[in-house]
Amino acid sequence: MPSRRRVDPAELRTAVEAVQPWLSGSAAEPARAELAAAVRLSLRTLEQVAPGSSVEVRVPPHAAVQCVAGPRHTRGTPPNVVETDPRTWLLLATGELDWESAVRAGRLAASGSRAAEVSDRLPLLKL
Repeated sequence: MPSRRRVDPAELRTAVEAVQPWLSGSAAEPARAELAAAVRLSLRTLEQVAPGSSVEVRVPPHAAVQCVAGPRHTRGTPPNVVETDPRTWLLLATGELDWESAVRAGRLAASGSRAAEVSDRLPLLKL
């Protein structure tokens, strides 16, 4: 599989700032393309700061990535999975929401012994 182009931090910032009013609750949900861009760029950034294949991070319906060094998962349901919605993911990625609060509120599902290691790489961007 060809390697992906590195995410430019300015490109990530621009994409996330475009949806910031929605994240803060002061605007309606952004266009699907804007939201997808912010989610995908932030997940690709996570891949860069936590390279590996031991944890799968899913933000349906926009993207899923594998990250965190360790044993590689290749088939079936991965043993270490993090799954959340786009708003929660972007709040985590920007430091507006902490991991433990998201888990307690049922906004984030983290299964497997390595899944919580994703929290060590957050936030990815401070606004």
